[in-house]
Amino acid sequence: MPELPEVETTCAGIRPHLVGNVFSDVQVRQTQLRWAVDAQLKQHLMGLKVVSVTRRAKYCLLNTAQGSVILHLGMSGHLKILPANTVAGKHDHVDFVFADQKMLRFNDQRKFGAVLWAEGNPLSHSLLKDLGVEPLTDDFTPHHLYQLAQNRTIPIKTFIMDGHNVVGVGNIYASESLFMANILPTRKAASLNPHDCERLVAAIKHVLQQAIKQGGTTLKDFLSPAGNPGYFSQSLQVYGRAGQGCYRCQTPIQQLKIGQRASYFCPVCQQ
Repeated sequence: MPELPEVETTCAGIRPHLVGNVFSDVQVRQTQLRWAVDAQLKQHLMGLKVVSVTRRAKYCLLNTAQGSVILHLGMSGHLKILPANTVAGKHDHVDFVFADQKMLRFNDQRKFGAVLWAEGNPLSHSLLKDLGVEPLTDDFTPHHLYQLAQNRTIPIKTFIMDGHNVVGVGNIYASESLFMANILPTRKAASLNPHDCERLVAAIKHVLQQAIKQGGTTLKDFLSPAGNPGYFSQSLQVYGRAGQGCYRCQTPIQQLKIGQRASYFCPVCQQ
């Protein structure tokens, strides 16, 4: 499933092609994705100019002066920049055609993604308005994390994966960040002291930044808009390495389920 680094990579890939470009057509072949595609989407967009392409959590936003297209890649979605006359395939559900005859195509085999229209400020949309802090901004500080974690008895891994606390720390990056910070994923969030929070915030920022630099993590089928896979999987320290030796101490990496998600950790290095 595309996480924050994959979505950031996608936004960066499509941004140069879309900013300043004008919508000339919208073709919707599948009206029911995770949520219904607005029946008036074409009418909303015709003639509008893309003023920016931004990301909020795992959502990619195509912003205009009137509102924004909110895109979510779901489990298997892709965005591709193509010539406007490119023939559509089976899972090519929505095409955004632009005045320069380029096209942004939304492909989603499982149909768990989303193509939504938000009038006005997209951050007021019900999907975005209650989200937590962005981890790569200056607002995500050790003090902020420490204050949020007070009196929270859920495992710290579950806590940092909750988008109401901090957005975009998906399963892979949570495991990797906790290993880098030497913190067991099963520890209660409230057990973290200020020094723990300092290490964990630094680790989350580092892991996400490195994943973005490498184009994300390819586990199944993520590709950038240019068709390139992500290479961060080659740098994983614990995720998917159950039974293999820890790179630091050679102790076998262990796996367990936390919140129905596979979690990987070193029982010696993480406390």
